[in-house]
Parts: sequence; structure tokens; C-alpha cells
Amino acid sequence: MRQVPSALAEHLSGDATTVCHAWRVTRRDGVVLGFTEHDRDLVFAGTAFLAASGFQASDAEATAGLSVEASEIAGGFSSVAISEADVLAGRYDGARVEVFLVNWQVPDDHMLLRVQEIGEVTRAGGAFRAELRRLTHRLDQVQGRIYSRRCDAVLGDARCKVNIDVSPWRAEGVVTGWLGATRLIVDGIGAAEAGFYRYGTMRFLGGAAAGQSVDIENHGKDGDDVMLSLWLPPSVPVAVGDTFEIRAGCDKSFATCEDKFSNPLNFQGFPHMPGADFALGYADGDSVHDGRPLYG
Repeated sequence: MRQVPSALAEHLSGDATTVCHAWRVTRRDGVVLGFTEHDRDLVFAGTAFLAASGFQASDAEATAGLSVEASEIAGGFSSVAISEADVLAGRYDGARVEVFLVNWQVPDDHMLLRVQEIGEVTRAGGAFRAELRRLTHRLDQVQGRIYSRRCDAVLGDARCKVNIDVSPWRAEGVVTGWLGATRLIVDGIGAAEAGFYRYGTMRFLGGAAAGQSVDIENHGKDGDDVMLSLWLPPSVPVAVGDTFEIRAGCDKSFATCEDKFSNPLNFQGFPHMPGADFALGYADGDSVHDGRPLYG
């Protein structure tokens, strides 16, 4: 059961109250920001909560058990609070949000109401709406492994063990042109053969898009031009002259793991697993059953 601090409980039992909501947002990059719906800044719990944010809460419903209820907050973009560029770059995705009830006349009289995570963020004009999910939403996520012929590790993680932060898996380059919303011309990675960075990632180092990461659909060449096709347009516009770092990609097949990365011992798939056709098949005079492995 939640314990209401005695000073705040006494204030709430009075005929008139001076309470408001405040939110402390901790992004995954470690940046901590405070916001309040009050008309002046508040300081408590070691955090400054800005009133200039225009933050506003929706109705919220709390239930017992492990249900995944959600609420939302809304606000306007501003230079002193949340910028549109940071939202577009995904810097608030999955951020931790602590919701406080606070007596704005005596900010030290406050109480933590709940802890949530930012889910979907939508924009409309110069404002945003952010979904706040209860932490129990993580229970809906798939846990464990799925049997598949393809690898389920992320290239470069602890299970894969390939160090993609060194050459030839990592390189740096510069954007030299655009061929549509998801195709760009780059310089600096011409030594790699076409397709080497297919399914890889690139992170921009300079310009307005600095810090933004995008996934690569394809990597090709047209004469002396090196072209990268992205799965989705960058959320923050990229300009000619922006620098980036790029890392090789993997299609998760056993052949690529062995031939491209020389890493078959750490392959995290099941390439010898028979497929559905084999499981539903039957013995006949034309099939070869000599015990050889079945590769995916």
C-alpha cells in the first residue's frame, strides 16, 4: 500500500489544496529532464521541473494486478523543454517517466504516484502527445528463443561476438547527394564491394541529424558513385556534407556467418533443422536418405 507523506496527507485533508503534477523524464542516454503543469518552476527531489514546457496530463485509470493500462501527456515543443528534433530522432523512445503529486507552495511535500515508460509519440503542428505505458507492458514481450534456421543474435552483440567497431566492419564517410527520400550517394566507403553494408546501420556524426541511426536496405554502386538505400526516410533531414559512421550488415544466414564473418561457431540459429516440407514428407524411391545434414 502506498504511504502518503504526513505533511502532504494533512494538506490534502484540508478544504483547499495547492497541488499539481510533475514529471521527471530519464532518457536512455542518461539525460534527466523535469516538467510540471504548474505556472512556475519547481525544485524538489534533486530536479528542476520546468513550467515553460506546457505539459498537461490526461485522465488516468489505475487498476490492481498486472494489467497494462496507459495514460498520456501532451505538451508543446520549445527550446527550453522538449525540442521537435529530439523527438524525431527517437531520443525519448522508451524513456522512464516518474509522475509526482506535489504541493507547489511547499515542493518538498510531494509523492511519487507511478513510474511509466514513454511509448508512442505523435506530433500535430507544434505540439506532441506521448503515451505513458505501465512497466507491466514488458510482460507482453516475447522472452526466450525461437527455433529458426536463421540467426537470432544482433550482429556484434555478446552472443555473436563479432567486433563490428573495427575495420573492415566499420567505416566513416560523408553524404554527397540524394536520389529520393530513402536513397543517398556517399563517399568514403568505396573500397567495400557492393552489398557489403546491406542490412547494416549508419549513424550520423554531424549536421542536424547528428546522433540519428538508420537501417540500410541495400548498398550498391553505379560507376564511381556509391549508393545506400534506407528502409525508412531519416526522421531528421540529412544534408550534403553530413558525416556518418557505417557498420556492415548480416542477413542472418549460416552461409553469411561462415563466409563473410568467419564466425560459424557462434551462429545462433539452427541451420540443420528440417523444414515443414521435410516434416510432412514421406519416404519414396526418388528421395535420398543418406544421413547428410540439411542446410537452410
